[in-house]
Amino acid sequence: MRKKTKWWLVIAIPVAYALLSRLFFGAGNIAGLLPAVMSISFLAGVPFVVGYLTVMISDPVKARKTRYCIFMPWLPLFAFMTVTLIFRIEGAACWIMIMPLWMIASSIGGLVAGKKRRKQSDDSQKLQGSWVLFLPIVCAPVEKLLPLLPARYEAYTYSDIQAPAERIWSNVVRVRTIAPEEDHGGLTKWMGFPRPIRAELDYTGVGGRRQAIFSKGLVFEEIVNDYAEQERMRFSINADPSKVPPTAMDEHIVIGGAYFDVLDGTYRLERLGSGVYRLHLYSHWVLKTPLNFYASWWAGWIMKDIQNNILQVIQTRCERNL
Repeated sequence: MRKKTKWWLVIAIPVAYALLSRLFFGAGNIAGLLPAVMSISFLAGVPFVVGYLTVMISDPVKARKTRYCIFMPWLPLFAFMTVTLIFRIEGAACWIMIMPLWMIASSIGGLVAGKKRRKQSDDSQKLQGSWVLFLPIVCAPVEKLLPLLPARYEAYTYSDIQAPAERIWSNVVRVRTIAPEEDHGGLTKWMGFPRPIRAELDYTGVGGRRQAIFSKGLVFEEIVNDYAEQERMRFSINADPSKVPPTAMDEHIVIGGAYFDVLDGTYRLERLGSGVYRLHLYSHWVLKTPLNFYASWWAGWIMKDIQNNILQVIQTRCERNL
């Protein structure tokens, strides 16, 4: 008679594996050999093993069903996520961005294990491929040898505003305090990012110093590099990660940190005719992760959401002459 694995062990064992892996990779660069949490070994390898392990220790009848192999690994993932959120090991924003990737990787691991289980004649051999558990650890030193190249991206948004140019421009160079009811951030609000409060400028010209102030104590220091009254304003952005409060952003997505930085921003005002102006807003930012192709989607959506929020505040104030 085949001995069935208790259902709670099917969840608890993969969760324990994920927690141990998080502690291991979270310990940082051990002796210069291992990459940290932001690595393919952890971000793709660990969820793959979680899915593989979940199906390998499951009951044989269930483990041979494709649907089970795809969806069952998600339960340990969500349990692991809950534990890390409760104990503040990871932030909600990080999980929102990484969970789709983890779900896919864990399902692939589950399918690989399911295929292996279907070929087994004896269920007692279900842990024969236990070497897979060490796959992330084995791959980590190799990944450390690969160069991590930064990639530069642009976020572009615009808003058409029916108001005099001088009124629009006065709301661009300095942004008065934004009340909570004026804040229409979508993705960023949902993810718990700091919301924009105000922007201050000491001098309207090249060399002017601008401060973009957000909630949770987040402040960006900006310097105007190019300026033409009622036409354009370009400014560099300096975000010192050491001055970002730990409650403001998750360490893995902090602006100015090891993986993500915003370089500059540009406002440009274009006359469309009949008292309508188009306000363009550009920003350039850099990613330095092993998964730039995936992280760039999220970073782009976040940057555009921030910019659209600011543009909507400016448009509403200008058109209502607030």
